[in-house]
Amino acid sequence: MTAPPSGAAAALPRKVHAGYALGSLATGAFGTVPGLLLLPYLTDTLGVAAGVAALLVLLPKAWDVLVNPVAGRISDRTRSRWGARRPYLLIGGLALAVLFGSIFAAPFGAGPAAGAYVAVAFLATATAFAFFQVPYVAMPAELTSDYAERTRMMTWRIAVLALAILVSGAVAPLVRDAAGGGVPGHRWMGVFVAALIALGAVGAFLGTRSAPQQVVAESEPSLRVQLAVAGRNRPFRVLLLCFVVQSAGVATILAGVQYFADQILRDSKTGPTLLFACFVGPALVVMPLWSRVGARLGKLAGLVIASLILAGGGLALVAAPLLPAAVIYLLVASIGVGYAGQQVFALAMLPDCIAYDTTRTGRRQAGVFTGLWTAGETFGLALGPGIYGLVLALTGYVSSTTGTSAPQSDTARLGVLLGFTLLPALLIALATLLLRPYDLTQARLTTPPTPTPALSPVDHALSVGTKGANQHEEETKTP
Repeated sequence: MTAPPSGAAAALPRKVHAGYALGSLATGAFGTVPGLLLLPYLTDTLGVAAGVAALLVLLPKAWDVLVNPVAGRISDRTRSRWGARRPYLLIGGLALAVLFGSIFAAPFGAGPAAGAYVAVAFLATATAFAFFQVPYVAMPAELTSDYAERTRMMTWRIAVLALAILVSGAVAPLVRDAAGGGVPGHRWMGVFVAALIALGAVGAFLGTRSAPQQVVAESEPSLRVQLAVAGRNRPFRVLLLCFVVQSAGVATILAGVQYFADQILRDSKTGPTLLFACFVGPALVVMPLWSRVGARLGKLAGLVIASLILAGGGLALVAAPLLPAAVIYLLVASIGVGYAGQQVFALAMLPDCIAYDTTRTGRRQAGVFTGLWTAGETFGLALGPGIYGLVLALTGYVSSTTGTSAPQSDTARLGVLLGFTLLPALLIALATLLLRPYDLTQARLTTPPTPTPALSPVDHALSVGTKGANQHEEETKTP
């Protein structure tokens, strides 16, 4: 694993903040577009039944629950002239871009074979994403040991993430429609998003080249031991569980955008774009406000407040069939405000959990923690479309091969509405109750416990361009 260089607590240059944040173009695009367009692509273009489509969207990303911790373990043990993490930003990011474009290539037209192809392509893309996302999320805990500096880094990152969501989520449907919709339109949309992912990956790789160089240090001798260490970190456990549930809620909203625009707003052309603009636009404006809330009230309080704002907007949208379009868009904007804060505080609290583990064990294992984190996040983002697809199947949604939605019953339209509003609001609000055991504060981080040392076996590091092994003592007990 890597240890922070001396002086890591000093403020990082803005070019490092901006360079690191560019990686969110890749994570935002991959996190948004499949959740937004893949389920409608399967049901309304390839003619896949809603229940089957839900499984095809869920299972490939669920695979990341297994592969993400492995990606973290590998990057923890990597040595190169570019550091432990940066090689994966470039290699994993470019692979992610190419494979994402392949998801919408549709070489088999419509039908079961087309659905199976999408599942395989999506599985490969999710694997590439793991090897980009896990090292990327691990970097802040290693670039600085300053509690407030991590929040500043996350503010930059979430600002770019919001921009990526806006561009990918709002523009991708426009690209699809401008290219004629259907299979051809989705192919061009895939190329557009792949280019956005590549830009983010290359930008993050180049933008962090002046970041403090880290030195490879000792890590636990096996993935099993590392996972056990993570399991004993109570703040990390409760934060991860809350974030996974909330990610599922957010992903359920994303999955329902196209359906909500079609069936509730009755505006399949401009509706998705306007919904995304209202969702993400305010987030770009309120980011500094959330940073001040965190400084005054603390990250935990900020996360709870933001989550409740997010959930409250969703609950209010249950009345959407009775509301004018302007009010609906304002409520979606309030959801975006809450979403921005929810992301900022959760991602700023993650490095704190990693730093706390370092004080407990004497080792820095950011790759394992972020591997578990991104596995959970990715599973949540996959679970959302799966939940929404299941709601559609249970309420009788009718699939189509025309590229546009088929006429739906009142029951199906009710499923579209509740899956977009009430269900995710409940998931997000109830998940805040899981945070009650979280007790990690700045004061606690600055007065760490004294770790108890014990002997451990030899740890062999995987090298990129170099060879080496470290013999060290493992600290398995904590006070």
